[in-house]
Amino acid sequence: MTAHTFVLVPGAWHGAWCYRRVVDILEAAGHKVYALSLTGLADRSHLASDAVNLDTHIADVVNLVKWEDLHDIVLVGHSYAGVVLGGAAEEIADRVKSIVFLDAFMPEAGKSMVDISPREVPSTGNLTPYSAAGMKVNQADQAWVDSLVTPQPVNTYVQPLGEASAYLTIPKKTFVRTTFPSAGWQDSYDQYTADPDWTTYLVESGHDIMVDQPAELARILIEVA
Repeated sequence: MTAHTFVLVPGAWHGAWCYRRVVDILEAAGHKVYALSLTGLADRSHLASDAVNLDTHIADVVNLVKWEDLHDIVLVGHSYAGVVLGGAAEEIADRVKSIVFLDAFMPEAGKSMVDISPREVPSTGNLTPYSAAGMKVNQADQAWVDSLVTPQPVNTYVQPLGEASAYLTIPKKTFVRTTFPSAGWQDSYDQYTADPDWTTYLVESGHDIMVDQPAELARILIEVA
């Protein structure tokens, strides 16, 4: 068996904790896994401030890869983290052999998350998390997820992304779609399903696929590594 290196980036309001089940499965299979919490969230929520923006989260990913001296990685991003991956790839695309977007917002140069997915945001402070029920998390895990999501620094949502084209040069590109209802993610899934440069999957799951379907997600990640 070939051992792979995975870097798992959570979406808005989440932290490394959401990937715990996936990490356990991948590590038990002999792979090296880095799941990180972005600045201001989860175990790093004590760092939340208006100084935390999209560039901060991009640097979180880039610096992990550089300081751990990682190469030939599988880079995985959920939801909001799709935008983060697009920015990070501008600096580390040569270290990534496979990039995976999980029900993700796709990076668009010059656009912020508010541009991509419009919502009312405060001028300062944090964004309130959506509920686990609203994200269609399975009932058994809803209370657990609700207890761990944290508010997200607003400037991560309003700062526009810079360049975002290097991710397209990564040899393997995958989009994983859940059955969570969303026209935007469905459009991306349809687009990439028709594109021979991409691999796509459709999984019966709420938006938090790593919580609802950890074994299936781990299987997919190994398959596209």
